[in-house]
Amino acid sequence: MHDHFNASEWLLDRHLEAGDGERIAIRCQGQSISYEELQGLVAQTSGALRARGVRPEERVAMAMLDSVEFISVFLGAMRIGAVPVPMNPLLPGRDLGVIVADSRARVAVISGEKSAAIEDLKAGAPEVEHVIATGEATETGATMSWAQFQAGEGDQSLYRTSAESPGFWLCTSGSTGHPKLAMHRHGDLHVTYDTYARNVLDVGRDDRFFSVGPMFHAYGLGNSISFPFAVGATSIVEPTRPPTPQLVADIVSAEKPTLFFCIPTFYAALNAASLPADTFASVRWGASAAEQLPAETFLRFEENYGVTILDGIGSTEMLHIYMSNSADHRMPGTSGVPVPGYEVRVTDESGNDVAPGEPGQLLVRGDSTATGYWCRSDTSRSTFVGEWLHTGDLYTRTEDGFHTYLGRIDDMLRVGGEWVSPAEVEGVLIEHADVLEAAAVGGRDEAGILRPIAYLIPAGENQLDPEQLTQFCRERLAGFKRPKRFEIVSELPKTATGKIQRYKLRA
Repeated sequence: MHDHFNASEWLLDRHLEAGDGERIAIRCQGQSISYEELQGLVAQTSGALRARGVRPEERVAMAMLDSVEFISVFLGAMRIGAVPVPMNPLLPGRDLGVIVADSRARVAVISGEKSAAIEDLKAGAPEVEHVIATGEATETGATMSWAQFQAGEGDQSLYRTSAESPGFWLCTSGSTGHPKLAMHRHGDLHVTYDTYARNVLDVGRDDRFFSVGPMFHAYGLGNSISFPFAVGATSIVEPTRPPTPQLVADIVSAEKPTLFFCIPTFYAALNAASLPADTFASVRWGASAAEQLPAETFLRFEENYGVTILDGIGSTEMLHIYMSNSADHRMPGTSGVPVPGYEVRVTDESGNDVAPGEPGQLLVRGDSTATGYWCRSDTSRSTFVGEWLHTGDLYTRTEDGFHTYLGRIDDMLRVGGEWVSPAEVEGVLIEHADVLEAAAVGGRDEAGILRPIAYLIPAGENQLDPEQLTQFCRERLAGFKRPKRFEIVSELPKTATGKIQRYKLRA
C-alpha cells in the first residue's frame, strides 16, 4: 500500500495543527480569509459534494473565475478523493459542454458571473445532474445556488488517498486546437513545490503571491494555490477576467505582493502602460511562463520598474515550470536551465541528442509528469514515451546549458530549404519601439512559395510603416527570415493563458 497523502490536507490542515490557523491564507478584493476559515470552508464544500452523490475518483467540473469558491471546490473535491476538472470559464457554454461531457462529470460548478453559459453547457453534457452557480441567482438554469449547495449535510471526513491517487485533471491550453484533459496525481502538487517553488523562488511563509495567470491553468494553479499554501503564505486573488494593466497595478500597489507571476504579452502591456516607476517596489522577483519572454520585454520591465523577471517554460503535462532562469543563473531571451529535479534533452527526429546550437525537439522528465490524457490513447502514447515527455517544442541549447525556444515544431517555417523560428522573428519585431506584440506565421505568395508573414499590434496610438519595418528587419534578420508582408491588427488570437494560436492566423 502507498503511504497516506492527501493534497488538501497537506496544504491546509497541517497549518492549523502547527498553530497557524489565524495566518492569512487569501486576500481577495480587500477581504481576508484565514487558514482556519479556509480549511472550514473546504471541509464544508467536501461535505456538500458528498451530499450531492460525488464519490471518490468521480469528476467535478469547474468553470470558475479565480475566487475563494474556486479554491474551496478544488481542494474540497480532492479532500474526498474526487477529481476536480477546472476549465476556462470564459469559454462559450457549448465549448464548456464538450469538455464536461468528455470528463463524464455529474456535478458542475460555475461562477455566477458566467451563468448565462449554463443552458448551453447542460445541452452539451446531458449526464450532468447538478449545476451549482456561485452567488445567489438560480433562475439562469442552475439547479442550485452556492448557498443551497453549501447547506448540504454530507460527511466531511478526509478520504484516504496517496501521492499516487488520481488528483485533478487540467485542460491543455489549446494553442494547437481542441484541449485535452491531462491527468495528475495528488503528489504532483508537492513535487512542483519541492522543485520550482523551493529551489528557484525560495518561497517562504512571509511571501505574498499574486498571479495574473488564472487558477484553471497549471501555471496559475501553482502560483495561487499550491505554492503559497505549501508554506503558509498569502495568496492574492482577483476574479476579474481579463485583467487590465491598471487593475493589476492597483492590486500590486494595495496588496504589496513579493512574488509576481505573469505572461510575456501582459508584461509587454505593463511596459506600455507608463505606470509609476515604484508600482512593483514590493516585488522581489517576477516570474514568466506560457510563451518565450523576449529579451527586449525583460530589459524594458527591469528598466521601467526595477524588477528582474525569471523566465521559464512549463506545461500542463508537467504541471508547472521545469526549466527556468534563476536568481544567480540567468540569460535574457532564454528559458534558462533545467530546474533541480527535472532532466531535459534536445533531440533530432531519430531521438539522438543534438549538438549545442543545433535545433531539436525538447524532451523532459520529472516526477510531476501527468499519467496521460483522458481517453486519448494514441496521443498519450506518442507524447508520454517511457519516462520522457515529448513537448513538441523546438529548442537550441548553449554549451553552458541555457535553452532558447524556437517555436512549436508545427509552427516552424521551411523557407527556401532553411528553418525559420517564429519566436526569433517575433523577438526582433517587438524590439521596434512602435510594436507592442507580434506573431509570425507562414503564408504563400503569388507564386505559391511559403514566406514569413507578421501580424502586429501597434504600441499605443503609434502608426506602423511597413517600409520602416522592412528596413528594421533587414538590419537584424537574414533575408529568408524577414517577413514579406505585415498585417496590422488590434488583437491576436490567444489561449486563455496567453499563448498565440498561430494555427488560427495560418487559417
